[in-house]
Amino acid sequence: MRNSLIKFFLLLVISSAFFDCARRGAPTGGLKDTIPPVMIKAIPKMESVNFKESKIKIFFDEYIKLKDANKNLVISPPQKTDPIISPLGTASKFITIKIQDTLDANTTYSFNFGNSIVDNNEENKLGNFKYVFSTGTYIDSLNLVGEVTDPMVKKLVRGIDVMLYDYNSAFTDSIIYKQKPRYIANTLDSTLFELTNLRAGKYLLIALKDANNNKIYNPEIDKIGFIKDTVTLPTDKKYNFTIFKEIPKLKVFRPKEVNKGHLIFGFEGNAADLNIELLSQKPSDFKSEIVFEKEKDTLNYWYTPFEADSLKFLVSKNDYSEEFTLKTRSSKMDSLKIIKSATGVLHLIDTFSIATNTPIVNIDRSLIKITDKDSLLIDFKESLSKSKTKLTLNFEKKYNTEYNFELLPKAVTDIFGISNDSLSFKLKTKSPEDYGIINIDLVSAKKTAFIVELLNEKDALIRLIKVDKPQKVSFNLLSPGNYGVRVTIDENNNGIWDTGSFLNKRQPEVVKYFDKKIELRANWDVNETINLD
Repeated sequence: MRNSLIKFFLLLVISSAFFDCARRGAPTGGLKDTIPPVMIKAIPKMESVNFKESKIKIFFDEYIKLKDANKNLVISPPQKTDPIISPLGTASKFITIKIQDTLDANTTYSFNFGNSIVDNNEENKLGNFKYVFSTGTYIDSLNLVGEVTDPMVKKLVRGIDVMLYDYNSAFTDSIIYKQKPRYIANTLDSTLFELTNLRAGKYLLIALKDANNNKIYNPEIDKIGFIKDTVTLPTDKKYNFTIFKEIPKLKVFRPKEVNKGHLIFGFEGNAADLNIELLSQKPSDFKSEIVFEKEKDTLNYWYTPFEADSLKFLVSKNDYSEEFTLKTRSSKMDSLKIIKSATGVLHLIDTFSIATNTPIVNIDRSLIKITDKDSLLIDFKESLSKSKTKLTLNFEKKYNTEYNFELLPKAVTDIFGISNDSLSFKLKTKSPEDYGIINIDLVSAKKTAFIVELLNEKDALIRLIKVDKPQKVSFNLLSPGNYGVRVTIDENNNGIWDTGSFLNKRQPEVVKYFDKKIELRANWDVNETINLD
């Protein structure tokens, strides 16, 4: 019995030891590392003066790596030849900077790595890390702060460069098109900026959404913002301004053939009222139409095809003109496609229309019929858009009523002589109680015009109202949902948002978003006040 007890206790001890070992060996994960790397030293040391070295080494307390350094690293003043930064793509406990450029005398330099330095395991960011030195006897210590936003984009616009140019004897407004700035910073993942280690003086302050990252303004691809007045340092003033896309000079590019009888012309600038004349000999029944593509710098040129090896065009507007020659090769033609503006429900506020992919040149009204549920013919007025790709059928709508639409063959004929097949569909209207109303009270000391835009949850435009003074506006017969509001202060009362001009020192018109989400339910009236001051 005693031996059995001894064996039992011995087995218990061994089992306990086994499980304890198993427990100690099992991975528990532990606490997640949330501490960013720490710089422990730099050679030459941080904020060195009388700097004459060509290589810098910065050491950290753990293995780090550089993430998107080419996007994050901002060197101020900028250098003509970028330094060599290593290591890239591998973990290390130090960063090496090999300077390839000649440094200016008596100048404070800042190498701002932004958020690109992260630890190797958890990628904790060492935010806005800067290495600073001076080729003179002291470190410049002035700074400039502010905020840059884009009035046409509600969400945060990342990575805007903020720049200072010296006002000196060589300064002209054209310098931003030719040279890099004296000082530069970047907003990274914020709208706020801070330019540091600046010297006293007078400067031009601009901001760029720099498409090709060359730190030089290219109005064809970049957005710009500027402060009209000279910035004098030191200052405790905060500078808030907006970026915008200038309208570049008109330029039309060589046309491309899409299909037989269909070309596209790319362009830059304002191409409204652009004239395209076919110089080649053409038949007497020749027809052509120009249709601009929405939100694209492209226009479609449709024409009735004829036999020709090449086509010669004269493109002109005011003092701009250019000739193009295009060899035609395609034998395929665009087929007529028709898209109706509504499916299932025709909202009481909407006007029914059909859109086509090719310009319409003939409408036979007798082949279009609209009837109600009792098969009674509904009178309508048809109208064709300027682009000839949208046919609107306007009629008096009644609520809670079903309508039948019928387009018999050859109701519409496009530029190529192609007509529609038989089309029929049904749409039903709702009751006024199925909709809601949003009333916006505009409050402002400015006695100017305003453009009030109602946006859906994706910030797409739903409705637009123009007023010539601050007042109450109402958006009626709205479907239930969530809405936002954008208001343009229309200073020149031309009904559109006007962009700015750097050389003319003209700022863009102010655009303001109403940040509060407006929830609308059926049969509701919602009242909101927007103070535009």
